[in-house]
Amino acid sequence: MKSLRTPLAKVKGLGSAKEGTGHFWLQRLTAIGLIPLVIWIAFAVAQLPSMTQIDIQLWLSSPLSAVLMILFLIAAFWHAKLGLQVVIEDYVSDHSARTVAIIAVNLISVALAVVGVFSVLHIAFTG
Repeated sequence: MKSLRTPLAKVKGLGSAKEGTGHFWLQRLTAIGLIPLVIWIAFAVAQLPSMTQIDIQLWLSSPLSAVLMILFLIAAFWHAKLGLQVVIEDYVSDHSARTVAIIAVNLISVALAVVGVFSVLHIAFTG
């Protein structure tokens, strides 16, 4: 069977990295996981008597609220990382700039998720 790849593409090694499907499904799974979490957070925040720091600390000191908030933070930052990676891969043509941008997105996503989870745990255990 004749290959549809050009000789130049064969030499450059361009083509599928065999990782796109897993990335696609992981992004869809995080999106599906975020649906009930966003609905929960919207209703939970709407039911707060006021948006004062004390009310939010009392709300997050509940074990259920803390666990769901941590799940929300992890899913949201993971989903954002996956989406930003796709945008970078599609629109940044320079290989080195693309690599640096993807590494930066990964590091920033992890750092922000860790700070968020630490903050929720801090409030849950001391609030």
